[in-house]
Amino acid sequence: MTLRRQIATAVAAISVLVAVTVGLLVHQAMVRQHMDQARASALAALESSLGAYKRGEVAGQGAAVNDPELPERLRTLVADNRQGSLLAAGPQGEAMWAAGPVQNGALSVRVDFAQDRQAIADLDRIILITVTASVFTTVLGGVLVADRISRRLRTAAAAARGIATGRTDTRIGELVDGRDEVADLAAAVDSMSRALHRRLEDEQQFTADVAHELRTPLTGLVTAAELLPPGRPTELVRDRVQALRSLVEDLLEVSRLDADAETPYLSAVPLERAVRRTVALTGLAVTVTGEADAVVRTDLRRLDRILGNLLVNADRHGSGPVLLGVDGLRITVRDHGAGFPEDLLRRGPQRFRTGARERGRGHGLGLTIAQGHARVIGAALTFANHPDGGAVATLLLPAAAEHDGTEHDGSERVGAEQDGPDDEEPQGS
Repeated sequence: MTLRRQIATAVAAISVLVAVTVGLLVHQAMVRQHMDQARASALAALESSLGAYKRGEVAGQGAAVNDPELPERLRTLVADNRQGSLLAAGPQGEAMWAAGPVQNGALSVRVDFAQDRQAIADLDRIILITVTASVFTTVLGGVLVADRISRRLRTAAAAARGIATGRTDTRIGELVDGRDEVADLAAAVDSMSRALHRRLEDEQQFTADVAHELRTPLTGLVTAAELLPPGRPTELVRDRVQALRSLVEDLLEVSRLDADAETPYLSAVPLERAVRRTVALTGLAVTVTGEADAVVRTDLRRLDRILGNLLVNADRHGSGPVLLGVDGLRITVRDHGAGFPEDLLRRGPQRFRTGARERGRGHGLGLTIAQGHARVIGAALTFANHPDGGAVATLLLPAAAEHDGTEHDGSERVGAEQDGPDDEEPQGS
């Protein structure tokens, strides 16, 4: 049950309880009042009739001696030489009876109670209408108040989810008004968001600074490695230098993606041709299934980067065969290995978190970069494990109308389309 329903239900329950209690109290008070008035009238008429009877005069209207309709309880009371009154129903309807002993038996007075009962029924209807109206008004007010609280909390929750997805510049306090507990919660979340935003900016700046500072000595190291004489040691040095160069370039790329400084260069791309082209660039044994007649508007270089990293990741850390399926705008890459680690499925790709037991097989940036480029081109990249075994990465490209960034002609990017896939974040061992 939502908070709005909980508040509305609580208000309704309390309103009904209070209204019914007040209504019952008013009803009981009114019944007692009418009974007391009828009893007083009946006893007064009885006293008057008894006095007239003792004087030998005719008893008053409604008085009778040994009335056959007199309730049995009053007969017993009079037989004990006592007076009393009783509200009872009879053939002529409900009435207040009063009786006392006389020489020839029991003298009784009957006061009709029908009008009093009708007055009580009319009052009950008024109470019911009043209770219904008051409950409806109270519940309506409670629903409005609950809706306002719930709406503000939903706004705060939506903003908090946005912060969790990376929009750390979102401020809930600007969306939630008031000075109550909800506003205090929004202020606390904003404070946390500002602190998180500063830490993320510091981390991104540190990553970018490290990568930039490493490029200069790395350039000299690459040049020096090229000058070494041929041989096995030289090959090992050059291999490690290239690995270090790849890491530095990846760090720079991650820093640009984290800073949202990337702009997609969109162009019309035949999807099937682009997919087969990427497979050819990787040089891996990949089985392509499905047909895609669609022409998508995307950044071809980034699409190569995404699919290339996914394919290399599946080939290196999974088991064959590696399948690439194309279904409309949906592209899936599946291997037949142990699948993605649970931590990756739960939290998504994490930089420098490879999940591999062995050392030196990638630095955990491949899937992070692929996810970053997917975000730039407006695509959705998700990770799952197939029920029959193996890891499945799904790339859902956006429709042409969903691109909301600045579009550029992709012709000037042809020279950059030869960028290969990056090191990747592996699946399970």
